[in-house]
Amino acid sequence: MSKKKQIPLRVSEKLYNALAAWAEDDFRSVNGQIEYLLTECVKQRKKDGKYVSERLDEGIDLDID
Repeated sequence: MSKKKQIPLRVSEKLYNALAAWAEDDFRSVNGQIEYLLTECVKQRKKDGKYVSERLDEGIDLDID
């Protein structure tokens, strides 16, 4: 198993709550969910040579600000 790097991460309470709910739906911890999402984004970036979507937040009201 590779060694994992610890990093501090600050997010808004609304974003944390959204991530926590999503993590619960996927039977993951919040930390596990964040790691999963970041891993998927990096895989997509390597595959396409660009970010997941150039219009990722278009038309979506995340209401997390």
